[in-house]
Amino acid sequence: MERKNRLRSMTLFALGAATFVGLGFSLGKLTGEITPASVDGASDLIGLSFTPAEKDSMINTLKNQLNNIENSRKVKLDNSVAPALVFNPLPKGFQPDTRQMPLDFGIREDLPLPVREADIAYSPVHQLAGWIKSGKLSSEKLTQLYLDRIKTYSDTLQNLITLLEDEALEKARLMDAELASGRYRGPLHGIPYGVKDLLAVKGTKTTWGAAPYKDQEIDETAQIVTKLDEAGAVLVGKFTLGALAMGDVWYGGVTKNPWNLEQGSSGSSAGSASAVSAGLVPFAIGTETLGSIVSPSTRNGVTGLRPTYGRVSKYGAMALSWSMDKIGPISRSALDNAIVLSVINGQDEKDASSIAAAFNFDAKKDPKSLKVGYFKSFFEGERVSENDKNVIETLQSLGVELHPLELKTSVSAGPIVMMLMVEGAAAFDELTRLGWDDQLVAQGRNAWPNLFRAARFIPAIEYVNLSRQRTILIEEMNELMKDYDVIVTPSYAGQQLQITNLTGHPALCMPNGFNDNGSPTSITLLGNLFEEDKLVLLGDFIQKNTDWQAKRPPLFDR
Repeated sequence: MERKNRLRSMTLFALGAATFVGLGFSLGKLTGEITPASVDGASDLIGLSFTPAEKDSMINTLKNQLNNIENSRKVKLDNSVAPALVFNPLPKGFQPDTRQMPLDFGIREDLPLPVREADIAYSPVHQLAGWIKSGKLSSEKLTQLYLDRIKTYSDTLQNLITLLEDEALEKARLMDAELASGRYRGPLHGIPYGVKDLLAVKGTKTTWGAAPYKDQEIDETAQIVTKLDEAGAVLVGKFTLGALAMGDVWYGGVTKNPWNLEQGSSGSSAGSASAVSAGLVPFAIGTETLGSIVSPSTRNGVTGLRPTYGRVSKYGAMALSWSMDKIGPISRSALDNAIVLSVINGQDEKDASSIAAAFNFDAKKDPKSLKVGYFKSFFEGERVSENDKNVIETLQSLGVELHPLELKTSVSAGPIVMMLMVEGAAAFDELTRLGWDDQLVAQGRNAWPNLFRAARFIPAIEYVNLSRQRTILIEEMNELMKDYDVIVTPSYAGQQLQITNLTGHPALCMPNGFNDNGSPTSITLLGNLFEEDKLVLLGDFIQKNTDWQAKRPPLFDR
């Protein structure tokens, strides 16, 4: 009898809570009746209790609210429709510099072209650009080289959604013809690349890595793809992502790490990082909400740049979290990422969250002029990676003065991350309500289907208050970082990854060696808002004086 009563209580608790969000999940058909018992069930989920009189007074209001919710669901909302509330990461009184200066990436045209095709394939963008501009290498030849490598290796890596062979070769020939006629569009002229398949490209599938959308075609092209096209870049393929931008599991399999084919490539920019690591493209576009550039860049041993929130237009990209999504390049070097960022940067009237800011870079600037800090306690103790400590020692040996500081904030980033869950559940509202989430491959407790369901029980009031805490976090991080040009940190130490994704700060994630299992590791450089140029300047300095980023997965170096 006691067990029956407990089960009945649990069922009423679940039914009561679900009634308030108009969902049945797998509990059977709901009547929609709101009673004092169902108020008890719902209030337990938000840590509140009410007196009998308070519950009785609320019932009519709650019925009206539920009726309003049901009516609002009759409005079809596409994933591309952003909320009227737009996130702005700028602290009080902060304004980005909008004065665009001439760019100098220090590209050389005198370097000899390698004989071995794998050596060309693994060359960074800034070298490829020099060879193309000088006429030592044609875009068509380079594009065909990468297309052949994609066709050879992508099945092994499970990292390709769509190959754009005909379109790519046509664009490459056009770029060669333009160059021959004297028109040069810039350092990406004729350079092949790939995109994460949450970016819409007209005439292609945009699958978001998820079975419910595997045949989806979006009749538009993402703004950054348009910008790259105008800069002369050649789109060769759309690469995999973990379903709906989480992990490396997609509807067609698990994207592989070229360093270890028994291991996934991490995510969610799984295919983009895997493709760059295996030399299938010299750069690819990824996105990050809470580590989706940093994590696969680390796992695959490549260099990823997460730009300042708002620097790059999100128009034409799948929305997971409108207030946290960011788009950035993954490549073979910090300098390559700067070249790509200079093209995709810019305010866009089609993205209300985009912010006007210049991106200035001068390769001749002395990196030793930067004021560099490091989170001291993250580099101390028995569990600290030797690879991370080696970065600090390398910088000191190169004459860079390092200033110790600590990452301290008055609010914790952990609870604020619930904002992502709420926004994600809203972005994929129909997925949950119509039961499409059952089609996703990943179904564990930490997978999207369960997280989206649970997020529906986070009260709107708590979401707003978390946003207010986020304001405090933004101000405190600005105060902490404003005295430094760059801060060096282990990629996953403390809460820095969560905090800086919430505050919108840029990060450069770079290889710094291998662990005992032979897997790549990384270090992260953090910068002030809209100061990616300083991250690149220091990152390029490190990479010119080490060979961590030059390592290649042996199975693909051929």
